[in-house]
Amino acid sequence: MTESAAISILIVDDEETIRSALLRYLARKGFQGYGAGSSAEALVSVQLHRISLVLLDVHLPEKSGVDTVPDLLQADPDLAIIMLTAVNDATTASLCLQRGAFDYLIKPIEFTDLDRAIRNALKRRTKAMADHETSLLLREEVLTRTAELRRERGKLERLSIATLEALVNALEAKDPHNRGHSARVSELAALVAAEMGAGDEEVEAVRTAGRLHDIGKIGVHETVLNKTGPLTAAERDHVNSHVTIGSQILAPLTHLGSAVAFIRSHHEQWDGNGHPDGLSGEAIPLGARILGAAEVYDALTSSRPYQAKMSSDAALVRLREIAGRVLDPAVVEAVTTVVEQRRALRAAEGGSA
Repeated sequence: MTESAAISILIVDDEETIRSALLRYLARKGFQGYGAGSSAEALVSVQLHRISLVLLDVHLPEKSGVDTVPDLLQADPDLAIIMLTAVNDATTASLCLQRGAFDYLIKPIEFTDLDRAIRNALKRRTKAMADHETSLLLREEVLTRTAELRRERGKLERLSIATLEALVNALEAKDPHNRGHSARVSELAALVAAEMGAGDEEVEAVRTAGRLHDIGKIGVHETVLNKTGPLTAAERDHVNSHVTIGSQILAPLTHLGSAVAFIRSHHEQWDGNGHPDGLSGEAIPLGARILGAAEVYDALTSSRPYQAKMSSDAALVRLREIAGRVLDPAVVEAVTTVVEQRRALRAAEGGSA
């Protein structure tokens, strides 16, 4: 009795005598009963009360029970619906089952059949609600775990980049003339990429490539890297191999995306005389063209054993001299704009030009 008292059943039938008889029977069984004479009244009752089960007549005024089933389920997807039908309406009742009703009873209704149908429908409703809740919990768990995995993957990706950056910094620390080179190239290249209208994702790929572009020098002999005099042809080829070594080291790190291609191609030349693949013009990835120009600018404006440090103006003049041959003219123009903007900003802040 206590269990039944928590369950509300709605009887939808346009014949008041049938509604009254069923309501009295449900009351004796301990159920909370409600009555409705039309589809519209049924929808109002479902919205006002916590209805668990609906006994729904197929024939209703204005709107049939067949068309009322989807309306009721839209109002409350957890409803259990049992159709009440005449003998010759069994086909119609079957259609209602296809639309979401649980069962149908043929009039005149036997109370033993009604008991059985109500018990079965309520069990099915309980199971369906439990399954739905389980499905929601599983979906929530999947979403939570997916978010956690993405966060963990992001941490691992950042850690891998940070580890590689530390390795590059260690390589650069051995040469006082090269210290901080990758960080400076990375900053300038990212600003140039943004100046040229690259999207956020590509700008970050250029920034990452700038930080890691010399990782391949781990495979170059220190005696060659630290040589103060002119390099032989063999030594120059050995140094040039750092772009392929770097791209091979980074290739398994798929999260680096296009940054690996930028690193491989940043020593290609606009006229096709670069390395390692002899690419020319726009066949060279834009990020690589930007990286190459930023590296040349930084090399010119840094002290090196084989050359004196240039001023930024002299370095920009040199970049324009090799534009169209070594460097992309559009990239050189963007480098010029960024350097001048940066210099103006420093001057405005009271720093050195």
